[in-house]
Amino acid sequence: MALSKVVARFKDGVVMKGHTSSFSPNKNAFHVELVSGEKITIETDMLKALFFVKDFAGDAQRKDFYEETIAGGGKKIQVKFKDGEVIIGYSLGYYPDRLGFFIIPADTKNNNERIFVVNSSIEEAKLDIK
Repeated sequence: MALSKVVARFKDGVVMKGHTSSFSPNKNAFHVELVSGEKITIETDMLKALFFVKDFAGDAQRKDFYEETIAGGGKKIQVKFKDGEVIIGYSLGYYPDRLGFFIIPADTKNNNERIFVVNSSIEEAKLDIK
């Protein structure tokens, strides 16, 4: 399996960056090799979301642009997390009774390629937004 660059954002605010090849939306845990070289196991339900990123640096000052349409990306969804953060993107399968779901960001120029959102970290999800 190929290694994916990920940023794990936990519900308690902790952020960890590393690589994984073992993440599955159907499993309760996965392994990450942190940028420090340490190998850890992460329990998925402890996360707010897992961000699959282009690079680890990102740009915290960048403003997202949410007007793009992702062909074949599914339904447009707005997710508001319990910590107040809002993400807009497209999802092929939002099921609130599952562990989580993937979002493809509506802004294709941001640093996130896709995001696995953990349902227990969501305050509100709105489907088919305009």
